Amino acid sequence: MSARSRGAADAPSLRARLFVGLQYTLPQHLLSRAVCHITRSRTRPLKNLLIRGFVRYFRPDMREAAQPDPLSYGSFNEFFTRALRPDARRVYPDPNTVASPVDGLISQIGYLDGSQIMQAKGQTYALEALLAPPAGVSAWAECFARGPFATLYLAPFNYHRIHMPLSGTLRAAWHVPGRLFSVNATTAACVAGLFARNERVVCLFQSEYGPFALVLVGALFVGSMSTVWHHEIPRRGRSGSSLMLDLPVAAGAAPSSALELQKGAEMGRFNMGSTVILLLPPGKFEWLPERQAGTPIAFGEPLARLTS
Repeated sequence: MSARSRGAADAPSLRARLFVGLQYTLPQHLLSRAVCHITRSRTRPLKNLLIRGFVRYFRPDMREAAQPDPLSYGSFNEFFTRALRPDARRVYPDPNTVASPVDGLISQIGYLDGSQIMQAKGQTYALEALLAPPAGVSAWAECFARGPFATLYLAPFNYHRIHMPLSGTLRAAWHVPGRLFSVNATTAACVAGLFARNERVVCLFQSEYGPFALVLVGALFVGSMSTVWHHEIPRRGRSGSSLMLDLPVAAGAAPSSALELQKGAEMGRFNMGSTVILLLPPGKFEWLPERQAGTPIAFGEPLARLTS
C-alpha cells in the first residue's frame, strides 16, 4: 500500500457490514427522489417540522447564516443550502495557495499512486473510473496522475455550497449516473470503489497553474446537485452527459463559450450532503502539513500551497 496518502480506517465491524449490506437492498434512487420532493415542499407545517427536527438533532450554527431564523426559509432545501453572512468566512488572499472549496472533514488527503486514489485503508480506486468522461470529451486522467488529491466530506450540519479553490476557466463538465450509497467513513471502508460507483458531476477547470478538477459525489438521500452555470442537474435519462454551459447573454452580445470563476466564488451546491474530491496537477502544489485526514476544514482556509 502506498504511504503517500495520509488517511486511515479501521477494519469494518459486523454492525458496519450490516449497515452497508442494507444499502445494497434499498431502492436508492426512489428514496432519494422522494426526499428531493419532500424537502422542496413549501407547505408550512411540513417544512417547519423538518427544519425544527434537523436543527434539534444536528445543531447547525445559524449565527453564520445570512438569514439566522431557520423557519424563515421557504422550504427545507432553501434552509439546507442557506447562504452564509458575508463576513462568516475569509478566503485566504495569498494567490499561491489553494483554498478549501467547502466546509467539511478531510476524509483522505495525499498524492495519487500513479492513477490510483486512496479511498480508505486497504482500498484504492482508479482515477479513470472516477472521471468517466462521456464520448467526445477529452481524456483528463493523465493530467492528474501522481498529483495531489483531497476527499472532503460534508456532514449534514455543514454549509453546503461549493466554492472555487483557485481562479479558473471551466473547460468541461459532465454528469455520471450511478448508485447512491452513503459516503460516510463506514461505507467508504466497505464498498469498493465507492466514489467511482456513486452518481457524480465532474467539473474541469484551467488555472494559471494548470488544470484542476472538482468532483461532486452524490449520496443516499442527496436529491440533486447544482452548478452555477447548469443549475440543478437531474439524473433521469442521462448517461455520462456533457453539461453544456448555460450562461446569461446580454442583448446583442455573442454567446459565451467560457465561464471564468474567481477563487472563492460559488460554483455549485449539494441539495443534501455529500462529498467533494479535489484534484490538482502534479508537481505544482503540496498539501499544508497541518491538513491531515480526520481533521475539519472551513471554506476559504488554505489547503495547499505552490511548491517552491
